[in-house]
Amino acid sequence: MARLVVLLSSLFFLCFVSLQTLFLVALSFFSPSLTRRIIVKQGEKTTMSRNPKFRYEDWGPTFMTWTFVRTVAVNLWTSLGQDAFVGEKAPDSALITLDGHKKSVYSFLKGNKKCRIERDFGDVADFLVVYIAEAHATDEWAFGNNVDIKQHKTLEERLRAAQMLVREDPRCPVVVDDMSDVTAIKYAALPERLYVLQGGTVIYKGDRGPWGYSPAEVRLVLQKMK
Repeated sequence: MARLVVLLSSLFFLCFVSLQTLFLVALSFFSPSLTRRIIVKQGEKTTMSRNPKFRYEDWGPTFMTWTFVRTVAVNLWTSLGQDAFVGEKAPDSALITLDGHKKSVYSFLKGNKKCRIERDFGDVADFLVVYIAEAHATDEWAFGNNVDIKQHKTLEERLRAAQMLVREDPRCPVVVDDMSDVTAIKYAALPERLYVLQGGTVIYKGDRGPWGYSPAEVRLVLQKMK
């Protein structure tokens, strides 16, 4: 039943995104200012409108491209292989440490407590940052004035890209997904998603990012669990 819901919701979302893109493209010919206001309003849900690093011209027009629609379609297709559902056993998929060692999700369930939210709630859950396929690769759906990272073709490229993330001090342990993207598939993680695992069970599954990416929601869930 859960897989049927995933399939139907994915089809609905793809249709919605396709129709919305057509609408925005058509509207931009008649009222560019209104089109911009609509996109900026949508950007508020992902904090893009408030990110001082980006101007509207860097990201807004990209939501009126078929590259965006194609990216959404690929992400939705990947999500059809998901095995992570609330209340069920978490998939123990393959991961790679930044020094190239092969591990799995379960090997990190009792790891160190470097992340701030993990220090606050380490008695009820464990945390890990998994660097997956690049969401805004410069050779795919890219934003202007962003880091220059092409989609990873090799594990070495993915590890180098993850090191760039580490330099931003995420304050959580960082590993990378296997080049088969097995973790992204099993956790329906593209382009990003938050989970809370406890004792090998999925306790919380956030909505698909960036719109459903909510660290505050995770904190509230963990506060109720304490």
